[in-house]
Amino acid sequence: MSLRIYNTLSRALEEFSPIEPGHVRMYVCGITVYELCHVGHARANMVFDVVQRWLRAGGYRVTYVRNITDIEDKIIRRALANGETVRALTDRMIAEMYRDFDALGIDRPTHDPRATDYVPQMLDIVRRLEAKGLAYRAEGGDVNFAVRRFPGYGKLSGKSLDELHAGERVAVAEGKEDPLDFVLWKSAKPTEPPDAQWDSAYGKGRPGWHIECSAMSCALLGNTFDIHGGGADLQFPHHENEIAQSEGANGQPLARFWMHNGFVNIDNEKMSKSLGNFFTIREVLQKFDPETLRFFIVRAHYRSPLNYSDVHLEDARGALKRLYTALDLVAPAPVAIDWTDPSAAKFKMAMDNDFGTPEAVAVLFELAAEVNRTRSPQAAGLLRALGGCLGILQGEPRHFLQWRPPVPASSALTSASGGAAAGPAGESFDQMVERRIAERAAAKKARNFAQADRIRDELLAQGVLLKDSPSGTTWEAAS
Repeated sequence: MSLRIYNTLSRALEEFSPIEPGHVRMYVCGITVYELCHVGHARANMVFDVVQRWLRAGGYRVTYVRNITDIEDKIIRRALANGETVRALTDRMIAEMYRDFDALGIDRPTHDPRATDYVPQMLDIVRRLEAKGLAYRAEGGDVNFAVRRFPGYGKLSGKSLDELHAGERVAVAEGKEDPLDFVLWKSAKPTEPPDAQWDSAYGKGRPGWHIECSAMSCALLGNTFDIHGGGADLQFPHHENEIAQSEGANGQPLARFWMHNGFVNIDNEKMSKSLGNFFTIREVLQKFDPETLRFFIVRAHYRSPLNYSDVHLEDARGALKRLYTALDLVAPAPVAIDWTDPSAAKFKMAMDNDFGTPEAVAVLFELAAEVNRTRSPQAAGLLRALGGCLGILQGEPRHFLQWRPPVPASSALTSASGGAAAGPAGESFDQMVERRIAERAAAKKARNFAQADRIRDELLAQGVLLKDSPSGTTWEAAS
């Protein structure tokens, strides 16, 4: 079966083939950088990380563009509140964004353009739209897009202009001819800092949010490209407006496939900064390892809503632990995936059906069961290789199985009785565990089984599960 993708534009599964044979051009709306990324950001970026990984696994060359919005109202307000320049704030938050994304194994895109580097291209689009009668200058100095002059507005959201007008809350008094119109160029305000203003034929100002993506995507991928992606919350108005201004200026379709990932919910309500019901990636990684968070996101289908809770993450870690336990049992052989292999073919069929990760993950558990049953290094190698298509199972099994949440440096290692564990100063937790395993082995050799059991129980109380085998004792973090 060839790859089929659900296209939001047509509201149907469609067979995918790129405009240029063998080369996929994909644009994904990135982060507005003014504070730390939350789990919703992690999901959106991980979804399209898996998409680009699967496209590459299918032999495509992928040009992947994920923009950075580094000029916007919230950024300006935060920079002013902090007493720093816009550039200083955005440079710092971009570094923090990549720190989080790198921890989650999200590949860097081919290009990660900053909006502020593309202001001339944005002004050129505004100029062309004005020349075509699709944009007008408002009294206050803004330049707006005239929505009703663009045929087909609403085709992505599936709503008519009358339906959209009924839900619009923007006052006409803001200088718009119609409440549905949106700003292309914002005139500078006296309170805004100099590094948030650019000279233009319309006076000093800055771009509207929607036009940023039109300029960057078309500059780097051409006027028409293969895939445009983002969160479901961007479908309207952001992506609808991108289509209107890009196609209005260029006279060509912007993207052939539109993909949108589902929300991350808390108590059945979308996680978002505006609602204040969000957890930053940094906060989650104080409790769970990065690969568990990745697996929690990847094992759900990208278009489905995802309910976030510690209980769900604990379940994800337990499930991922089963896969890593199989790889710990049998060292994986180096494997080049043979897609005619029954397990690989089943995995491919799942992924080719609109990136069906739940069914693909089920194949991984079937392979893990085979590894446990047959002790086959080839099966373990295939398990690891297929996991790589999802960005999981690439670490050392022992490292995953022994992972524990970070503890403050000042925290002392204590035994079950509450006393300090006797050991050299500066001893790490892992070193303490290995020392206690050695003490337990000595106790067993001396037939002091009560002492051996005491050590086992004390370690378990500290979150360490011992596993005895003919080859010796190993340990992992207790569930």
